Amino acid sequence: MKLASILLPIGALLVAMVSIQAGASFAKALFPAVGAEGTTALRLGFGALMLTLVLRPWRARISRANWRILALYGVVLGLMNLCYYMSLTRIPLGIAAAIEFTGPLAVAVCTSRRRIDLIWVALAACGLLLLLPLDTSSDALDPIGVLYALLAGAGWGTYVIIGKRAGNALGSATPALGMIIGALVVLPFGVAQAGIALLSPALLPTALLVAALSSAIPFALEMVALRRLPPQTYGTLTSMEPAIGALAGLVILHEALPVMQWLAIGLIISASIGTTLAIRPEPVVPLPD
Repeated sequence: MKLASILLPIGALLVAMVSIQAGASFAKALFPAVGAEGTTALRLGFGALMLTLVLRPWRARISRANWRILALYGVVLGLMNLCYYMSLTRIPLGIAAAIEFTGPLAVAVCTSRRRIDLIWVALAACGLLLLLPLDTSSDALDPIGVLYALLAGAGWGTYVIIGKRAGNALGSATPALGMIIGALVVLPFGVAQAGIALLSPALLPTALLVAALSSAIPFALEMVALRRLPPQTYGTLTSMEPAIGALAGLVILHEALPVMQWLAIGLIISASIGTTLAIRPEPVVPLPD
């Protein structure tokens, strides 16, 4: 019984991470029709609808002060997802996931006061350096794609800080309300890029699939994991997400990575695991949607 109680939340979290990265992989199928901007708008729009039906955020009572933090939370959520999808138009999924992960890693390091964190900073810096487009070989990454991924990482780091405050103030309604605002933020970008193509019935199945895989399914599974796993275990497991992203890109999108880029991802994952194991336990904020 005890073993089952441990395996259930671990399995739920692993499936949630696979779902998120699979959703990002399938999102690329929408890029030719509506671009990254239109895909972000569809994903957040349908994701907001799904979470609204489940969480019923209209029951939340929001003060004027809480509206401000909620608005900031939603804006960061929208722009973070937009930058991430923009990065996927130029660089492989696994690379984008690894670069983006430096955002929450930086937050974890900055909130810790242990000298050993210098080691994890050095590991992450080496990994990031290997990913930066500093040469002109065929394996060099697109610099604009890397910049978008770095902006997404900065957004994720900000999301961790603001999301904790928003969650404490608004409770379970926070993800749905934040995603509604995020969808409204990116909608003008989507309309400018794709126009009336956003309403194409042919895109609906894929858009719903992406929204479900990236938002509804992982949110439900993460709630199972968050209630049952210690924060350090949760953080250590989520550190594997860049590797899962690389595997999803390989299996679904056939994005094969050279050895040096796999090494870079490994260094960033190692830094994330080391940081998680070194910090003191704190309440954990769910992964971004």
